[in-house]
Amino acid sequence: MTADAAAPTPPAATVGVVLKGYPRLSETFIAQELLGLERRGLALALFSLRHPTDRAVHPVHREIRAPVTYLPEYLHHEPLRVLRGLAAAARTPGFGRALRRWLDDLRRDPTRNRVRRFGQAAVLARELPRSITALYAHFLHTPASVTRYAALMTGRPWSASAHAKDIWTTPDWEKREKLAEVRWLATCTAVNRDHLSALAADPGRVHLVYHGLDLTRFPRPPDRPEGGDGSPGRPPVTILSVGRLVEKKGYDHLLDALARLPDGLDWRFVHIGGGPLAEPLAARAARLGLDDRVDWRGAQPQEAVLAAYRSADLFALASRIARDGDRDGLPNVLMEAQSQELACLATRVSAIPELILDGETGVLVPPGDPGALAAALARLIRDPGLRRRLGRAGRDRVRTRFTFEAGLDRLAERFGLGATDHHAA
Repeated sequence: MTADAAAPTPPAATVGVVLKGYPRLSETFIAQELLGLERRGLALALFSLRHPTDRAVHPVHREIRAPVTYLPEYLHHEPLRVLRGLAAAARTPGFGRALRRWLDDLRRDPTRNRVRRFGQAAVLARELPRSITALYAHFLHTPASVTRYAALMTGRPWSASAHAKDIWTTPDWEKREKLAEVRWLATCTAVNRDHLSALAADPGRVHLVYHGLDLTRFPRPPDRPEGGDGSPGRPPVTILSVGRLVEKKGYDHLLDALARLPDGLDWRFVHIGGGPLAEPLAARAARLGLDDRVDWRGAQPQEAVLAAYRSADLFALASRIARDGDRDGLPNVLMEAQSQELACLATRVSAIPELILDGETGVLVPPGDPGALAAALARLIRDPGLRRRLGRAGRDRVRTRFTFEAGLDRLAERFGLGATDHHAA
């Protein structure tokens, strides 16, 4: 281990942050981190590989002051900009090293995406202001590749955060090489940390930094009514889920579980989030005869999500490992739901058991088991007292163990900033 391998980054005039897309409704944790770092005094400039696709933004996005530069999403869309970037990058002292790294990567991963990464890196290297003295990538796959090549070209140090899909769908050879070059890497779960540390020649470069929850945006809820028990004549029990409609979220299994609930139970299901499986899942719900009980609300801003947490009786998330290895890390939506005293039902996948203690602060079932999911749903629907107990215990755990400020203190230290006094909201 070298003397400075795991040392904090010296305070920089400005840190260039490379993101896959910005702003995104599904990445609130990134936005709250950026705002928190700005409030600690760190100047940021954002570089996004993609233009936004969400029509709304969260309030936190409107508070971030950092300017945003959009790199060419597809190289053929801005050929002159790419050519200028490549011509300028070719004159940098580190271009030869960056080119050799890229060619080695391309040999093992001969894809158009790999070609695009090098073109984006050249544009980034050319357009970086001199005030930017360090780079920071959010996600270990594409953003870290672009950052790595640009850092080699310009001689700037770089660091990164790793989360979920970016870890589990990136080949081990690539993770090893990036971990050997990154100054430090923060990751959001102990499962991730252990996996990455085992691949790193210097495990001291890998740091556990839980995202945590900004409790100023998720304050204590008003007194939650007891809610129904699924009996006819009482208000139906509202089951809420928030998440992208992608394979790893397991919404096909959750719909199958809902279809298995006993006929006598009165409930409805509300989903918030967009994603590529929206139409197939809506069709599945129709085939299962759930149409009149399911409310697909699409992507929503944070104010609407908070209101949904407060009006629901139960939160459910059926995460699983997708066929390509993608999986959740520690879904922020579980912390958000628990902050609002909402009892949570989830699966034993990745780092979810780091947050939810089965039978104490929530309920966990095996992934990929609609029968177990249905049995747990039925028990929680019928027992408002159990929901209340689990909701309060979950709230207390989030507020004592998973606060945003605690994680931000650790991240700020990596950037060479001092900790700030803070109190839980």
